[in-house]
Amino acid sequence: MPDSERADGGDQAWNRGVLRGYNERVLLDALRAAGSTSRAELARTTGLSKPTVSTALAALERAGLVRRTGEVSRGRGRGRAAVLYAADPAAGYVIGVDVGREWLRAAAADLEGTVVGRRDTPNTARSAGTMVRDAARLARAVAAEAGLDWSQVVHTVVGSPGVTDPGTHRVRYAVNLPGWGRSGLFDRLHAELGTGLDVLNDANLAALGEYALGAGQGSRLFAYLWVGTGLGAGVVADGRLFRGGHGAAGEIGYLPMFPLPQAAGPDPAAAGPATGGPRPAGYSARGGPMEDAASADAVVALARSMGMPEATTRTAKDVFAAARAGDATALRAVECEAARLAHAVAALAAVLDPELVVLGGGVGRNGDLLLGPLRTCLRELTPLRPRVVTSALGDDAVLLGAVARAAEAARERVFDTRHDA
Repeated sequence: MPDSERADGGDQAWNRGVLRGYNERVLLDALRAAGSTSRAELARTTGLSKPTVSTALAALERAGLVRRTGEVSRGRGRGRAAVLYAADPAAGYVIGVDVGREWLRAAAADLEGTVVGRRDTPNTARSAGTMVRDAARLARAVAAEAGLDWSQVVHTVVGSPGVTDPGTHRVRYAVNLPGWGRSGLFDRLHAELGTGLDVLNDANLAALGEYALGAGQGSRLFAYLWVGTGLGAGVVADGRLFRGGHGAAGEIGYLPMFPLPQAAGPDPAAAGPATGGPRPAGYSARGGPMEDAASADAVVALARSMGMPEATTRTAKDVFAAARAGDATALRAVECEAARLAHAVAALAAVLDPELVVLGGGVGRNGDLLLGPLRTCLRELTPLRPRVVTSALGDDAVLLGAVARAAEAARERVFDTRHDA
């Protein structure tokens, strides 16, 4: 009999309520790992006695956290069929929200992270207050479309650019979202939503999404390199997000990068710091030197500095499309972008030694064009060369990471409040 079941008179320090809670948590975790199973099997896998399992299961069932899923025959002559139990994923629901410069995305999911509703809409807000209201309205609309009452939503996780200070809840460095870094953002979101709430960096959530459902599954240590409107990284070690001492781990956009890799063009210096030209006195990139050098705007600046006309290079997407069509100048711009990203990967390799780096974001998803020259440059830069692949989740990485993080928090919340009803 495990120590968790001993509450004899010689050990008065044991609180019986704590002991019951421990046993219930052990069983609930075992059910989530096993799926549908019987009391006898739970007793075998957890080491708890059959009476303890029966008592704990009954309590969890009354709390709505466990449900009966059917019966299984014990075999001829072995008595009544065994009742099967499973953790009830409908004991609560969560919302994940992805706030980006171009799009707002929201999804509703159950406690296992299974998405039951989803909606994407263009982000037309021009102020933080409007963005908060739009995100909250979208979240509530998704829940309603999934047939949920808002009272069933236990926790919400919002992903956005920037770093959320764990002490003040203030978002810093979100230079691409107007007003998003002002004080009071967390409180406004909480007031609009009324649920448990976390606001986390989008690259961090994308890393969690890839770990849960994408290219990072099974990786002991990997980094997600977000390359899009901004530049950042999320790090997952042993299944857990590494955020650093102030929540800023992975803010590689602030890495120095001088001189920048560049391709020959009509006038490289004229394009300024984004293409490797000299930096004006007092120049300071809003997102940091590496972000200024390798984000989506930098791809456009590169292509134009090398001679591509503005009319055909409005966005980074245009440059990559031209490269796929065989445009020689666009291909050179893409190769230069890959070389710059190789410097980011080399920095991650030197500091973290990840076994895997996943490229994502609007630029990073172009692995068919980027991975070859990136790997070539990486071989020239460093002997530390992690495997580099493109995201398996694409645009959904942040949203699915938010859902996974919200489901984890909600499972704890519904368990901790199981006796309050």
